[in-house]
Amino acid sequence: MFKLSDGVKKALILIPTQPLPAKTRVALRRKHLANLELAKAHAAQFLIIGHPKSGNTWLKVMISRLYQLRYDLPESKLINTDEFARKIPEIPRLAATNGVYSYEGEVGKLLAVGAPDNPLRQKPVLFLARNPIDIAVSWYHQFTKRQSRAKQELINHSIEHPIDRNTVEMWEFVRHSDIGLPFLINYQNQWAEAIAELPRGLMVRYEDLRADPVPTLHRIVQHMGENFSEEEVRAAVEWGSFDNLQKLETSGTFSQGGMKLVNKNDPSTYKVRRGKVGGYREDFNEAQVTELEALVRDLISPQLGYCQESSQESSQESSTESRED
Repeated sequence: MFKLSDGVKKALILIPTQPLPAKTRVALRRKHLANLELAKAHAAQFLIIGHPKSGNTWLKVMISRLYQLRYDLPESKLINTDEFARKIPEIPRLAATNGVYSYEGEVGKLLAVGAPDNPLRQKPVLFLARNPIDIAVSWYHQFTKRQSRAKQELINHSIEHPIDRNTVEMWEFVRHSDIGLPFLINYQNQWAEAIAELPRGLMVRYEDLRADPVPTLHRIVQHMGENFSEEEVRAAVEWGSFDNLQKLETSGTFSQGGMKLVNKNDPSTYKVRRGKVGGYREDFNEAQVTELEALVRDLISPQLGYCQESSQESSQESSTESRED
């Protein structure tokens, strides 16, 4: 019997509900997308947890490249959930989620600290952490220029103060919005704690994946239960370089939403936009940077350790080349 792909299932939820009044549309979408999100997570062999702009797409691109090379798959197709597994059963299904916003929060509840034992807690789970200030800046660009209307509507209906993406300024979004820096610090702290409780949990910092990509990616795919050589991993890392991915994105190579070109004439809309470690220092004045770093330093979990030695981090981060968010 023919089975629908996860992408088609999602479209069959979004398209028929579009003409409905907002309140009804949001309620139905949240309910049915939550069921789909849970089904994807239960069917997956490996779960990736990460806030948008934590490097999730970059990681999935590199994992995709490993299977593209091994199974001679087209470079235009990327793995999101079942795209590869439906054609080649040997390729594992992935489930990547932020685990917090709207329907994606249903997966987060099952993996949270103190949640009752359930099948998801026994799977290999990766939490991809990142400096929350860097996330906040890239999240601003994502939310205002790339986020689908459907996803944005669902997020806005789940927060106390909805955000108008056409008028919100970066500082207001980052410092004061319901999904800005204070929220992101709490998000990072909660998931760092949750992942430590899981029997097969692994936390990897984006900054470490950036600084030492080959051994770090190798460790991640081993955690998935996969066996790739160092040469294969190195080839995937090289293909996932900033310059190559930006060239592929701007040429329209990718057809999927995560890497699909939005506006070639506006670099701020690129998925492969900057991804620079510590890049937020280029977006705010000195007083604002000091305020943001102090907030992180005071509230972040010690095991994450961001902004603890600001001057040292600044020196190290300013020398790091750009890569995809």
